[in-house]
Amino acid sequence: MQLMFTDVKERVGQMLQDNSTTLLTAGGVVGTVAAAVLTGRAGYKAAEIILAEEGARLEENLRRADKSIDVKIEPLTRVEKVKMVWPHFVPPVLTGSATLGSIIMANRMSAQKAAALAAAYGLAEKQFGEYKDKVQEKLTGQKAESIKDELAQDRVNRTPGANQIVVVEGEVLCFDEATGRYFRGSMHQINTAVNKTNEEILVHNYASASFFYDRVGLDPTTWSDEVGWNSHHPVEIDITTTISHDQRPCLSIGFKYLPTVDYVSGY
Repeated sequence: MQLMFTDVKERVGQMLQDNSTTLLTAGGVVGTVAAAVLTGRAGYKAAEIILAEEGARLEENLRRADKSIDVKIEPLTRVEKVKMVWPHFVPPVLTGSATLGSIIMANRMSAQKAAALAAAYGLAEKQFGEYKDKVQEKLTGQKAESIKDELAQDRVNRTPGANQIVVVEGEVLCFDEATGRYFRGSMHQINTAVNKTNEEILVHNYASASFFYDRVGLDPTTWSDEVGWNSHHPVEIDITTTISHDQRPCLSIGFKYLPTVDYVSGY
């Protein structure tokens, strides 16, 4: 029984850790609504208390006037009103504070996760580059080209959807290896996109991957909006001729240098 309880406790703890950002965001949403409701109730209750006290004072002054008593009770001051109603505003203040804390923590944890993912992506990209350079060092000439062509063909074979792209005259089926998408285009269009992107880098020192995809007619993605190239590593591509699932010629496009997340600060 103790072992089962420990196992359940560990699973619950892991679940809370994995979904901490979602839970904090949900808490922020619920807290915002709760704070608004509690504030409305507190304001309504405070108004009732103040009106009741002011009514009682008015009645007392009228009673004293009937008895010709000159001493009158003064109207409520702002300090007196606050002292009378402040306890009713404690719950919405506490709820609002907890809500702000949840939102801040969710934002901080999201930023930390994004930084961790960026670091992991950078490390993976660096290791991939080192591995690729070593392979090119050991394998040269026709053998290296053969491996590159086989890898490109394998990527095309693993990615369905080529039959959904209608190729018009003058264009061929193209496959983007980085995002796994098919599109129609031409060698001239692709090379023009590379040149335009490198011109952008030459002028502004960097360009996003979405800039390149826009030039070849592909929509940007969440990934392409966050990564790009700079003057240290401009855009270079490898174009390999492959065969699609329906036996059509297909140009497979791969980047020699994958776009990085720190392309703006790293130039």
